[in-house]
Amino acid sequence: MSWVIDLAALTMKDVAQVGGKNASLGELLGNLAEAGVQVPGGFATTADAFRALLAEDGLDERIKRRLDGLDIDDIQSLQAAGREVRGWIEEARLPPALEQAVREHYAEMGENVPVAVRSSATAEDLPEASFAGQQETYLNVRGIDEVLIALRKVFASLYNDRAIAYREHQGFAHDEVALSAGVQRMVRSDVGCSGVMFTLDTETGFRDAVFITGAWGLGETVVQGSVNPDEYQVYKPSLRAGKQAIIGRTLGSKAIRMVLTDGGGTRLEDTPDDLRSRFCLNDDQVQLLGRYAVSIEDHYGMPMDIEWAEDGETGELMIVQARPETVESRAELGVNETYRLESHDRTPLATGRAIGARIGSGRIRVVDSPEAMHTVEPGDILVADMTDPDWEPIMKRAAAIVTDRGGRTCHAAIIAREMGIPAVVGCGDATQVLRDGMDATVSCAEGDDGFVYEGRIPFRVQRSGASDLPPLPVKLMLNVANPGRAYTFSRLPHAGIGLARLEFIINSHIGIHPLALLDYPRLPEEVRAEIATRIAGFDDPVEFFVRRLSEGVGTLAAAFAPEPVIVRLSDFKSNEYAHLLGGRAYEPEEENPMLGFRGTARYLSDSFRPAFALECRALKRVREEMGLENVQVMVPFVRTLEEARGVIRVLEEEGLKRGENGLKIVMMCEIPSNALLADEFLEFFDGFSIGSNDLTQLTLGVDRDSSLVASCFDERDGAVKALLSMAIRSARRNGKYVGICGQGPSDHMDLAEWLVAEGIESMSLNPDSLIPTWERLAETMARD
Repeated sequence: MSWVIDLAALTMKDVAQVGGKNASLGELLGNLAEAGVQVPGGFATTADAFRALLAEDGLDERIKRRLDGLDIDDIQSLQAAGREVRGWIEEARLPPALEQAVREHYAEMGENVPVAVRSSATAEDLPEASFAGQQETYLNVRGIDEVLIALRKVFASLYNDRAIAYREHQGFAHDEVALSAGVQRMVRSDVGCSGVMFTLDTETGFRDAVFITGAWGLGETVVQGSVNPDEYQVYKPSLRAGKQAIIGRTLGSKAIRMVLTDGGGTRLEDTPDDLRSRFCLNDDQVQLLGRYAVSIEDHYGMPMDIEWAEDGETGELMIVQARPETVESRAELGVNETYRLESHDRTPLATGRAIGARIGSGRIRVVDSPEAMHTVEPGDILVADMTDPDWEPIMKRAAAIVTDRGGRTCHAAIIAREMGIPAVVGCGDATQVLRDGMDATVSCAEGDDGFVYEGRIPFRVQRSGASDLPPLPVKLMLNVANPGRAYTFSRLPHAGIGLARLEFIINSHIGIHPLALLDYPRLPEEVRAEIATRIAGFDDPVEFFVRRLSEGVGTLAAAFAPEPVIVRLSDFKSNEYAHLLGGRAYEPEEENPMLGFRGTARYLSDSFRPAFALECRALKRVREEMGLENVQVMVPFVRTLEEARGVIRVLEEEGLKRGENGLKIVMMCEIPSNALLADEFLEFFDGFSIGSNDLTQLTLGVDRDSSLVASCFDERDGAVKALLSMAIRSARRNGKYVGICGQGPSDHMDLAEWLVAEGIESMSLNPDSLIPTWERLAETMARD
């Protein structure tokens, strides 16, 4: 009978003896070294050793009697039973043969070498039931006496309150689960960084992304949710093609870090200010972790949840755990649920990272410690500073979860996903601003950010499946501006993105006027200071603009690849540009910005050309460095043929040459002159994307923003339809693309039907109107 086995000798066939976590480490050590994946060595105790411990003096029978008939919904009874059972195990004597084997294997690792002692349950990390995090881990354990104490504590943690409750919920008998303790060499991430990564997007199940989180110091702070970590998104196809694959990054506050203490154990300390304002990983490290993740996923043949650590002394990146991802990988494929709040004008009380894309409402219950968990009733919104596995018995009761601290891979986020409830994590001040007992609504359906609103706001849920929809004679595309919703919307049936507004990314992800970034050294001190705060993590203001823009576009392109993603160049008006930080110094005061300095005229002007060059550099990076050649360029508000000729010339000078590497450049057909001279405009472009909003406004002479004449604004007016027909027929005649991306087809089903009859090639719709439009058009086609 084996009591202890070297990790390197283990494979996934040994799960019954050493649990999923330790078996996986052995699998990695034995099979992925050639791929460059590095794993710290060590040893594991076996399930036989654990059962032998419990067999001493009939301890197993005492535990069984104590837990029989336990009401796990009675929190106080659960806590009392768990405390008693753990005490029995911690006081138990280890079988002599087990103790001797542990002493020998530890001695082989070196004299008093610091190790991590981790739990690995034999039913843990199976795809159908995640036991991860239920038991304890002890870090920086030094010396054999401390290792033996940590072993008993790890064994006892099989009967933590949360583990007892979890097994009951999952239908596992307590005596069917055994525990293996893994003793693994410590990685010196206390002077480096560490974190967690998933081989899919944790919020949507998007399979082509690796999602990485990280913070300074030991990774427990990321896992527990006591820090708001840095986040990175890596696109697998670009990674495999050897391209620059980082399509998104967010700087976390990383306020504290966990470090080792000289005598063993760990402590928390404030992260130095200079480290808080820096990303913990550079681009090469992010890409290397991405390659590790892809190699591990390819080996296991399933999405994986992986913990990593950087040794700050050697610079090596190590994998310390890998287990199957157990939530999004089991989501129902081909089915999409879209949650949407009914219209409201309330200011959010708290804002943080959205977990999932659902909405929940209920009564706020602020809980400051596990001892007060019994106050949470079914349907309440649980609000806490952070959660850990001790909170799990009540988390299943909640309609939603809100925390002050934590990122998208923290404990609260993982449990919320597993239970299918919305959570907003890392709010910073939720426990202060949300009043106990008030009614509230938690919305995670508005992008990367999640919001908590006062009151119970009505919402609706749209459920759709691609298999339910018949084919159409027209391609339906989507209008998507927010990269944070890209993965979610890509689950809808679609033919790509027909309109991606560059100005939305500039406004929401950058927020600074590009000319101010170019002029950064010459700006007033107070403006420079505010810009420095916003560009934290980036050394160069201009590179900040280009990276943020390219990563925003890259996320959209990756989510919808290989379908086309038509990106409209920025179409801010002067008053909108002025609202960006530093913008007022560069923008004119115009009586009617809608008809003023916008679109192509702006790109061709000497004053704005340097800023436009940054947009072009970002798009060129997406297509060439990231390899996302499904990105097409759309030019808005082209008033004259001379402007058409000029903008094609400028785009080529900036590295975006029409036809090169398959680049298509289409024109926004939104001015009457565009339709009237359609044949001539199409000589410069690969097609039209009709903007029905501006076309209607300029044809009928109606200010679309004025409520006084709102009744006159109608895309179905005969004059507007005449111009639409001219543009469609001209494109067809010239063999060029023609689609429509304006609001009209989303608002008026009869207009959508008319456009199909006219021969429109594609219609780009708002996501919430896609399914209704598809169904209505299918009904019309069936009648005809």
